[in-house]
Amino acid sequence: MRSPNRPNPTGPRPAAPGLEARRRAADALDRVLRSGASMDEALQDAPALEPRDRALAFHILAVSLRRLGTLRTLLAGMLERGLPRSAPRLEAILLTGAAQILFMDVPDHAAVGLAVDLARSDRSTGGYAGLANAVLRRVAREGAARLADIDPLAVDTPDWLRRRWIDTYGADTAAAIAAIHAKEPALDISVKADPELWAERLSGEVLPTGTVRVLQAGPIRALPGFAEGAWWVQDAAAALPARLLGPVAGLRVADLCAAPGGKTAQLAAAGAQVTAIDRSGERLVRLKENLARLNLAATCVAADAATYQGGPFDAVLLDAPCTATGTLRRHPDIAWSKRPQDIATLAALQARLLDRALDLVRPGGLLVYSTCSLEREEGEDQIARLLSARPDAERVPIDAKDGAAVAAFTTPQGDLRTLPCDWMRGEPERSGLDGFFAARLRKRD
Repeated sequence: MRSPNRPNPTGPRPAAPGLEARRRAADALDRVLRSGASMDEALQDAPALEPRDRALAFHILAVSLRRLGTLRTLLAGMLERGLPRSAPRLEAILLTGAAQILFMDVPDHAAVGLAVDLARSDRSTGGYAGLANAVLRRVAREGAARLADIDPLAVDTPDWLRRRWIDTYGADTAAAIAAIHAKEPALDISVKADPELWAERLSGEVLPTGTVRVLQAGPIRALPGFAEGAWWVQDAAAALPARLLGPVAGLRVADLCAAPGGKTAQLAAAGAQVTAIDRSGERLVRLKENLARLNLAATCVAADAATYQGGPFDAVLLDAPCTATGTLRRHPDIAWSKRPQDIATLAALQARLLDRALDLVRPGGLLVYSTCSLEREEGEDQIARLLSARPDAERVPIDAKDGAAVAAFTTPQGDLRTLPCDWMRGEPERSGLDGFFAARLRKRD
């Protein structure tokens, strides 16, 4: 008789190290591709993972989405009969496995073996474990050589976006945008004080605008200064619109559509009396938590900014909801979840918000409008419409007085436009920033 303390040899084997992280990444990718969920939504059911495994799952998911077109093109050339219709989840397993082999620092044998284990453990894909093994072994042998024949602009950017960017910015710039999207971004942070000190402590560098760029950051909450509230995560481009308001100490400033709160933190740290307005109570909770960690204060209001009754304010910052096509490097899911019709829907909302934002500004006060979109309908066209419809608004052009780093991104009309391929600083990991548009307006007396 077997001893009761002896392990049962016929019982389930313990999962291989890293298998659960791969399972969550494949499940999340499948959810993003089939239901249009965001990366955060797709991974939100993974709180039980250890921090390292959760970070690994997120990394695999991000890389798989960032190079989705490339990976699909490569796999299609190695699947003579295509993907089996009876096992749709097999695609996610193959994509995440190939992403690890080609674009991550994962040994080939580990990526292949864990992908096969993953396929074998699922009822719908168990019969295709041998296929997964054969295909991914072939990826390991031939994939790197085949990458040279794949154009990221042609496959990693959806056709409708590719065509728009070529029409708006030209073929060369569109190709440069796609090329930088293929690279993992650095971590950018805004600091409350002494950016040089924090750049040294975090082994980063101070960018021309004062943002600190950190390479090889690791888990954010474990970094020096996070728990003490010395800094917050904010892309270098996202930090620019609030600076266009100039000195705000002592001024009453409204931050519309404020969550998650990076711009609110900027304004509060600069001494403004901030009213942060957002329609989502849940997102405001996150904003309040961030402010508490940073030891900063703002009045938080749960309200629809398009109908908010308040003010007048000395200044208003409206970072409007948008397609966010300027943030694909950090949020590659957006490329595959947005549709062309979303632009018109969001542009109509932006127009309502912009009109209301101007109403909230006192005569002589400033309004800064911004979006993290590369689409003209959500940026330049919005300002042209407002200036045509509202004689009480006038543009305050951005110029050298705003600082050389900001002025470098000025359009001929005097607005701000950054592109993901701007700030090329040698290695791709040190280069680029989010695509942003911003305009500064004054309400006439």
